[in-house]
Formats: sequence, C-alpha cells, structure tokens
Amino acid sequence: MTAGWIRGLKALAFFASLVPLGKLVLEAFGVAGMSLGANPVEELIHRLGLWGLNFLLITLAVTPLRRLTGWNWLIRFRRMFGLFAFFYVLMHFLTYAGIDQRFDLPAIFEDIAKRPFITIGFTAFLLLIPLALTSTNGMMKRLGGRWQKLHRLVYVIAILGVWHFYWQVKLDTLEPLIYIAILTVLLGYRAWKKYVRAANARRPVSQPLRSR
Repeated sequence: MTAGWIRGLKALAFFASLVPLGKLVLEAFGVAGMSLGANPVEELIHRLGLWGLNFLLITLAVTPLRRLTGWNWLIRFRRMFGLFAFFYVLMHFLTYAGIDQRFDLPAIFEDIAKRPFITIGFTAFLLLIPLALTSTNGMMKRLGGRWQKLHRLVYVIAILGVWHFYWQVKLDTLEPLIYIAILTVLLGYRAWKKYVRAANARRPVSQPLRSR
C-alpha cells in the first residue's frame, strides 16, 4: 500500500474515531430529539468509558491482525488508536470527577478508596498516563529498550479495564463477559506466539550430513 493511501486511511480512521464523541455531544444537548436517557450523566460516563475500552482492545488487535493478514501497514494505526483510548478514558474520568462529583476531591478520593470497581478503573487510568506521555518518536528513542517494557503495561491496563467494567455492571453481565472473551483471545494469541518462539529457540539446529 502506498504512503498516500495510508495517509488517507489514517485521516479517515481519525475522524471515524471522533464520531462516538460527536454523537454523545449531540445527545447531551438534545439535538434532533436525541437523548442520553433518564440519567444522562451516568450514561455519559458509562459510554465514554466503554469507548475507551473499545479503543484499548482495537489497539491490542492491531498486532494479531497484522501478523495474520500480512498487512504490515496496520502498525501505523496502533499509536493513534492507543491515544484515542487514553482520550476517551480521560474524558470518562473528567466527566465523573467534574460533572458527577463537581471536583469534590474528598468525595472522589473516598469513592476511589471505598468502591473497588472505581479503585481498579482509577488505577488503569493512572497507568495509561505514562504510556500516552511517551508515545512520541522522540520518547521512543530517548527510552530505548525501556520504552517497550513500559508499554507492556497496556496488557495490565486492559485487564484492569475489563475488570472495572465487569464489577461496575450490576445485573446483566453479558456485555462485559464478551469484552473479557475478546481480551482473552487477544492475550492468548500473544502467549501462544511467545510459546512458539521459545520452542523454536530451544529446538536444536540440524547438522548437515558429512561425507565420509
């Protein structure tokens, strides 16, 4: 695929990634009869968090899709999707802290300390911050091999994210269970590839037959 096509697809993906936010804004202001329902603040917090989790899983899906399809150009989208994951999670937290709690810090910290699903979600948010701050090419060069080790935190963050979602749901757990299944496949694929590489590394190299 040519560089021009990739730039065009990235621009398309960028604007498509903003569509959920645009739809939420329209619903929040009741444009064309759209609505967030009976509890708009709770719905807004929930859907922003859900899109943060969606983009986190999309980011994790890039590498398996690239390896299975051979479309190496997909790797150029991973950073953008990761930053959108951080953006939606940040909006999720700010909506909770600003609109729901009105930046009442004692109440926010009490919620974080006493409600386990908020504790887990807040931990995932904190772990996302250094990944977003070090996502530039300059930081990759500056950190060297440490950059890759740092960004492996994304696996922990994804686990905490789906855990947060599962604990937050009170009745119908089908949706979070689907997210858990998707994450299990994505992490399971990576574990399998790592096992295959380790097995190949341990396999003795066959020696060529020597003529006598």
